[in-house]
Amino acid sequence: MPQFPQTAFSTLALLVPFALLSACQSNPATTEAPTTTAAAPDSAATAAPAAAAPDSASKKYLAQPLVKDIYTADPSAHVFNGRIYIYPSHDIETGMPENDNGDHFAMRDYHILSMDSIGGQVTDHGVALDLKDIPWAGRQLWAPDAAYKNGTYYLYFPVKDKQDVFRIGVATSKLPTGPFKAEPKPMAGTLSIDPAVFTDTDGKTYMYMGGIWGGQLQRWRTGKYDASKPKEQEPAATEPSVGPRVARLSADMKQLAEPVREVKIVDKDGKVLLSGDNNRRFFEGAWMHKYQGKYYFTYSTGDTHFLAYATGTSPYGPFTYQGTFMNPVQGWTTHHSIVEIKGKWYIFYHDTQLSNKTWLRNVKVTELKRGADGSLALINP
Repeated sequence: MPQFPQTAFSTLALLVPFALLSACQSNPATTEAPTTTAAAPDSAATAAPAAAAPDSASKKYLAQPLVKDIYTADPSAHVFNGRIYIYPSHDIETGMPENDNGDHFAMRDYHILSMDSIGGQVTDHGVALDLKDIPWAGRQLWAPDAAYKNGTYYLYFPVKDKQDVFRIGVATSKLPTGPFKAEPKPMAGTLSIDPAVFTDTDGKTYMYMGGIWGGQLQRWRTGKYDASKPKEQEPAATEPSVGPRVARLSADMKQLAEPVREVKIVDKDGKVLLSGDNNRRFFEGAWMHKYQGKYYFTYSTGDTHFLAYATGTSPYGPFTYQGTFMNPVQGWTTHHSIVEIKGKWYIFYHDTQLSNKTWLRNVKVTELKRGADGSLALINP
């Protein structure tokens, strides 16, 4: 989910062209009825909300934005009843100054996208859940995920409560596109951001969650939320890194069936990755998929802007680090999902092609290829 680097402006200066910052008009959503646009993952799309900045116009991209009339990010993709549904964040221009905690990512609702096939027409189904309709919410609707069970669709979302602490909530609908009705309280025992929900082949469902820095995961190191000294709560560079959390969901999909446990990401020698190992350690944006009996835990390294993967034999881990599978996108944040569609695997991700602003992003999709041993091929976006 959205973050912004410590020493933000110096970091961005070093990351050009990955974090180009130039002017572009924002496009807050007002659409209630579904709209459709044509979007091909490997060809130029049509009509942008505003003229692309010269830097973007001259660049070559692996894929084009799926929609251009609103800004979307952090896409969680699923196939329900043969149709592809995408559950993204909805970026808006708030005018808030940028900071390390990502306060300028002040999203207020969710739009759900769908399409029949990769490269087909994309439908924007309008507002599916609004911040004002979540009784316990304070601010910042960040990266969501979705699941389906027994005739009900579940939308899982992170939002700060009225004490400014990130929790994860759940909302339900009889339709994959909503509208969704939020439960009156957050899910007990949840914390931080970026819920990713995975149903295993045995029918058990798990939720992965967590993101450091603005995602507040480092504040839960003792098992209780610590609001003091946020800059000092991340482990020292030589200490084990903070891992994401995982817990199995209850049968009704609305609660955790067990206490959260930390996910360990280890090197080939079985040692937990260190906090200072910024090219490999977990930062945010967890996703889980299973391929040929093996669990693939994928995630963002945050301030080094890679997508990395680790594999294991249990949904709880530990997961052994395998490598990078996507190089940095244009823009600071990286967040993705991976899904199998008609026998091929695809990765949904975002960059800042339309706006050149790191907080106004656009979702994309491209094929995810594997080696004969199941390894993920490196993608240059």
